[in-house]
Amino acid sequence: MAIKKVTKKIAPKKTATKKMVSKLVKKAPAKTVKKSVKKTAAKKAAPKKTAVKKHVRALVCAPGEQCFWTSDGQVLEDLNQLQLAFGTMGDEVFLHHVTKEKNDFAEWVEHVLSDADCAADLRRAKKPSSARTVVIRFLRLYNL
Repeated sequence: MAIKKVTKKIAPKKTATKKMVSKLVKKAPAKTVKKSVKKTAAKKAAPKKTAVKKHVRALVCAPGEQCFWTSDGQVLEDLNQLQLAFGTMGDEVFLHHVTKEKNDFAEWVEHVLSDADCAADLRRAKKPSSARTVVIRFLRLYNL
């Protein structure tokens, strides 16, 4: 008996040609493409929102008799000098003017320099460095 060998031919895989792909993919009409391009261009060209303008104030300088006299002898006339003083002020000088019952700096800023917002934030400051940060933040609102 003779054994017959059966060989099976495997057909090569067909790859898609450009013609086949172009038939399968539907192209969008040219008008649609142009409209979408115009819409995106219009969105990019839209003006950006401008930031809210800050109200610039004039820096108030205290008259001679209303200057702030610190316990170490410094004489302060405005917020700029106050922030410089906080930068070099020791804790003992600061704590002389700021206690649970009083805050001389905040009172002076509110009543003499007429800045109630800055004074309110100064009342929360417990150290010269944090008080200086408050004053620096409010100095940005002034025309220097």
